[in-house]
Amino acid sequence: MAARLGSRARRLAALRALRTAKGRREQQRFAFEGTTLLTEAAAAGFPIVEVYATRQAYDLTPLLLDLEANGTPAFIVADGALASASDLTTPTGIVAIAPIRLHSVEELFGRPSPLLVLADLNDPANAGTLLRSADAFGSGGVLFGRLGIDPYHPKVVRGSMGAIFRLALSVADAHEAAEAAFAAGVRIVGLSADGIPLHEERWERPTALVVGHERRGLGSWESLCVRTLAIPMKGSAESLSAAVAGSIALYEASCKG
Repeated sequence: MAARLGSRARRLAALRALRTAKGRREQQRFAFEGTTLLTEAAAAGFPIVEVYATRQAYDLTPLLLDLEANGTPAFIVADGALASASDLTTPTGIVAIAPIRLHSVEELFGRPSPLLVLADLNDPANAGTLLRSADAFGSGGVLFGRLGIDPYHPKVVRGSMGAIFRLALSVADAHEAAEAAFAAGVRIVGLSADGIPLHEERWERPTALVVGHERRGLGSWESLCVRTLAIPMKGSAESLSAAVAGSIALYEASCKG
């Protein structure tokens, strides 16, 4: 019994560590919460290593029985123990663990365009929404700037609404991206307030769209862009959020591509 208790304690400690970038990096795993994301992951065929659930959540989630039947272990834990592994104010009662799956930047730039590049974007809400838009508008994959947000940050995963299980992801710096894009023949365009009007872009394939930081712009990634694009605005708003601007551009690319 003591050995089993110790094993469970180690598992829960490892689960809690996945709330941090360091823990995710060391374990090469990430955690996500709730039945919605669990259902999306299962539907996408994304590998689920194990699931932790409160007794109530376990009894109310038939999907867990299906996952167990297919070899995914599910552990029932006390409410308080599971809450300590959650980053939510009101925990869902279900936390799943999955492997981090990152493609090389060379492989990513070989996928169908438009590709999305997040130029060191560090807001998890914006990143999650952009993943969702990339999935909705047929992007072949998403590159995260190495100095930006961790693709598997809990808020990014949650904000993607399951898109993270369907998209190819990669992490690289601007130099690595430039070399991979050149080798693959991918042209890179970026969003910038002083660019040409978005509707003038022809979206010749293959293309990657770079979305920058709301305050710092494209930064070192601007030098990769063959041109920059601006979204004309008729109102008095000074700017759009990175998520809104990137989503509009991805939609435009999907219509013309």
